Amino acid sequence: MRLLYSLAILSSSVPLFGQVFEAGVHGGVSQLTNTVLGSDIITRNAAPSSKISLKDGFRLGFRVTFNTYKFLGGEFGYAYNRTQLHFDGPPVTETGMAIHQGFADALLYATPEGMRIRPFAAGGVHFSNFVPPGQSAQYGGGDTKFGVNYGVGIKIRVGSNWFVRFDFRQYETGKPFKLPKASGRLLQNEISGGVGFAL
Repeated sequence: MRLLYSLAILSSSVPLFGQVFEAGVHGGVSQLTNTVLGSDIITRNAAPSSKISLKDGFRLGFRVTFNTYKFLGGEFGYAYNRTQLHFDGPPVTETGMAIHQGFADALLYATPEGMRIRPFAAGGVHFSNFVPPGQSAQYGGGDTKFGVNYGVGIKIRVGSNWFVRFDFRQYETGKPFKLPKASGRLLQNEISGGVGFAL
């Protein structure tokens, strides 16, 4: 009797949980605003007014999502961003640089679990590790800054277990490297698309 009772509870609870676990990859662009990091104190013979800034780039990453309630979920992930350090000079120069990003966000869905199309709003916290040329994040290089992020997106089921998703997210972060005359916060816009698998 107890076995039958336990089986009945388990079978009735399956629809309540639906597809609670998702994992996917994404790629897109990384658009930066308020990009001046401060005065150029690195370039030899740089003009007194020279600045160091960051340029737009691309982004590749992954996300793992747990949909814990009918309209709520949580996710964490990692993204590799490629950007350019721009030196006003003279001479004007640019050199490649990486931004490693880890994030954790809450998701609020507009439609319940099980629907084919699920728009959502997202918000949470993140860290960004800015790794200048010649350093490696693997060996503790770079300057890590913490911040908040927020945005919107949509997931579209394309099979019983597969979905595509599109995200627009803004990351707000302190400016790295502690250069003179740095002001404000660095804003990074993620515009990305990806594919995922749901269980």
